Amino acid sequence: MLLLLALILFVAAIAAAGAAFAKEQPTGLARALEALERSGPAGRELVEAADQPFAERVLAPFQARALTLGRRVTGADKADRIRRRLDFAGNPRGWTVDRVLSLKVICAVALPVAVLAYGLLLGGSFTVLVVLALAAAALGFFVPDLYLYNQAAHRADQIKRNLADSVDLLTISVEAGLGFDAALQQVARNTTGPVAEEFSRVLREMQLGMSRSEALKAMGTRSNVEDLNTFVGSMVQADAFGIPIGQVLRVQSGEIRVKRRQYAEEKAQQVPVKIMIPLILFILPCLFIVVMGPAVLNALDAFNGK
Repeated sequence: MLLLLALILFVAAIAAAGAAFAKEQPTGLARALEALERSGPAGRELVEAADQPFAERVLAPFQARALTLGRRVTGADKADRIRRRLDFAGNPRGWTVDRVLSLKVICAVALPVAVLAYGLLLGGSFTVLVVLALAAAALGFFVPDLYLYNQAAHRADQIKRNLADSVDLLTISVEAGLGFDAALQQVARNTTGPVAEEFSRVLREMQLGMSRSEALKAMGTRSNVEDLNTFVGSMVQADAFGIPIGQVLRVQSGEIRVKRRQYAEEKAQQVPVKIMIPLILFILPCLFIVVMGPAVLNALDAFNGK
């Protein structure tokens, strides 16, 4: 027991001495940072720069340079077009005009580098690698535009599917005695999707001082859906000429529902045409192999005399 106790005390003493030594004489990065702090204001600035995360020290300056190059490459009116595409896409979280311009340059640089690295690993020829790199640069430059186009198309499809139900709820709320603004609030609160988000934004803009007509017109300009633009035009005219809102909403609800049924029928008629490509390229060849493969093998064996 005495031997075990002495061993424990010896290990504890060594650990305490090591900790004190490490505390008194820092090594490595800690020693360098303490020296920089003792060197004055310039040293403290270097210490603060070293304490910043990698994203702020490296990625942020690189993104700023890419943004500057993107502004030079794109035209003067490109910012307005990108802002309009962002409105059509529903303004995804974190996406701004500057971010889109910087991403266009970053993708145009990163994608060719990845293609060249992969091609060098495979041992491709120089001419093929150059052509692939140029194609990758062009594709990378338009990748953010393709993403925004996809988001806008998906959002427009959601608006077409949900607008009829939202207008029905709006009509029921108005005919139940609520005002138009209160009915918009009910729809925005009890539904989800891009239509509810647009109605919520209309209410916020009206609270900030915009008139009802201006807020509705702004909602129409943020979307490329014809049904929503028609609904906005009807509401603006009803507000300007004093037409009863309930009657206009009832008519718009019926028309939007008919258009939604026609849109669904149109999509259903496109299915046979769209299914032809995978049917011919993927399904029929596999079916022919399964059905005709054994017969072909038997015929070959018969011809070979087996």
